[in-house]
Amino acid sequence: MKNFLSSLGCALFLLSPSVGQAFTLANGVQVNAVSDTVFEVVPRSSGTVEEFWCGASEYARRVLGADWRDPIYVLRGRGESVTTGKRSAVQFTLSADQVAGLGTDRGWFTFGIRPGDSMSVQQARTYCNQRPIRP
Repeated sequence: MKNFLSSLGCALFLLSPSVGQAFTLANGVQVNAVSDTVFEVVPRSSGTVEEFWCGASEYARRVLGADWRDPIYVLRGRGESVTTGKRSAVQFTLSADQVAGLGTDRGWFTFGIRPGDSMSVQQARTYCNQRPIRP
């Protein structure tokens, strides 16, 4: 019985996610914590707007426990990943204080993901349901 409990404890420890382990979506997009309040979405390739927002919403909801109405803010637009070194990543936060002063007045047309952009967890989650259009 003692060996069984030891084996069970060891197995549970090995199967539990480590602190530095990435949160990975089914499509291969990874989300890594940069700090307690900042996380980074890292796609497998260069990434689409849909992959970045979907990854941010899933991480905010499943890992951080955010409410569907909580806003997600872009802290840093597309750039090199600080957690993996890959060429394409976007940093997000749930903290409005961290994006204060980044300026969100861009007129009626924007392209890409820019610092200060935001949407609710629920709105960002809709990007997970979009299918690519194939000719």
